[in-house]
Amino acid sequence: MKNLWNSDLASNFTSDIEQRVYTSNLLGQSDRLVLHGGGNTSVKSTVDGDEILFVKGSGWDLVNIKAEGFAPVNLNVLKNMAKLEFLSDSEMVRLQKDAMINKTAPNPSVEAILHAIIPYKFVDHTHADAVVTISNSKNGKYLIKKLFPNFLIIPYIMPGFILASKIYELTKDFDWGKCEGIILHNHGIFTFDNDAKTSYDKMIKYVNQAEEFLDKEASLSMLNINNNQKEFDVDILIKLISIEKEFDIAYTINNSELALCYSSLKVEKLTRGVLTPEHIIRTKRSPLYLIANDDLDDMKIALKKYIKEYVEYFDAYSTSETMLNPAPNYIVVKDFGVISVGKTQKEALIVNDVVSHTIEAVLRADMLGGYESISLKDSFDMEYWELEQAKLKK
Repeated sequence: MKNLWNSDLASNFTSDIEQRVYTSNLLGQSDRLVLHGGGNTSVKSTVDGDEILFVKGSGWDLVNIKAEGFAPVNLNVLKNMAKLEFLSDSEMVRLQKDAMINKTAPNPSVEAILHAIIPYKFVDHTHADAVVTISNSKNGKYLIKKLFPNFLIIPYIMPGFILASKIYELTKDFDWGKCEGIILHNHGIFTFDNDAKTSYDKMIKYVNQAEEFLDKEASLSMLNINNNQKEFDVDILIKLISIEKEFDIAYTINNSELALCYSSLKVEKLTRGVLTPEHIIRTKRSPLYLIANDDLDDMKIALKKYIKEYVEYFDAYSTSETMLNPAPNYIVVKDFGVISVGKTQKEALIVNDVVSHTIEAVLRADMLGGYESISLKDSFDMEYWELEQAKLKK
């Protein structure tokens, strides 16, 4: 991964927020770090004598975020929220909004409390593919510890208050000076420093470290690529799924070498979950699986089975939630490729982007002992988390 820092350009940005915008935009330029709204950044500053955390606001992408995209929140209020024994999602959002010094700014990131308790001026958080790929392998805990010995490493915990509260408890007597960053298993990586460039440099350095490990131990050149793509009647499938979705869907086809390789996997290897938790609101946990020579009846049977299994998944973990449409958001067709669907072409392309990154991660993690995502229960909690659902409504 290339370090994009430009000293001449950076010299134009002198204020805290200007520097924060600049390095956030640098992080956002790589889809191997953040994808469609993923990741978040912050800077601690002073406004009229008060300590303020400027944290990425909901609805903004790092690649094009501007100063107005950062939510200015009273730092001490956020720190005190981390000490609470319990805080519901809705109450967390309300308290964070109340603590903002500009009520017209976007809602703060769900990770605002965590950013607040990290005692450094600049905090960068990404969902770096390489780091999460290693973490999402069956040997991930061992490999991450070996690669990042001076990091605070946290097992998967639901993002938001629960995660911030756990890290607050773990770091009460913690020597932050010896900590090079934080890795959240199955989720992502944090780097931080009192200097914007140094925090950014650390992110690139450690992601490069993970990428170099993968290039050595799980190189895509080691894959047995089969370019013998078969024909498949996409139009019939799209009509069937449109009926289930109750609207005319847009779609995109990925028949790249990696997609063909992925489509040749056994079906049980295609249903092991998302690359990083927030992806589930785009893709669902698993795809519909078909075979290139399936006819109309075969497709109907497979789609009916998929929907039945989704309903069973919902029933197993739901309490008071309302079930989302159970039809698939992407389809793997053996020896044909991957089809991503959405309400609009833009939505279908977003699903395709997310799935494409997942494909590479799955193929690489399998070389490290096997791909392994978060549990079914954790997947459900993320898919039906009210704060993630709010992103889709926007």
